[in-house]
Amino acid sequence: MLKKVLLLLVVGFVVYYLLTAPAGAADAVSGAFTAIIDAFGQIFIFFNELTS
Repeated sequence: MLKKVLLLLVVGFVVYYLLTAPAGAADAVSGAFTAIIDAFGQIFIFFNELTS
């Protein structure tokens, strides 16, 4: 029950944030994707260095 309430609060906050500040939300998503891509790039470099 508590998990469901917390999930609803988080989803509600995300929807509110998207509706009130779409530019900020777009920047946050863009930044998150950039961080994920950079992390995978660093992992690739790490394994590449291990094999050479």
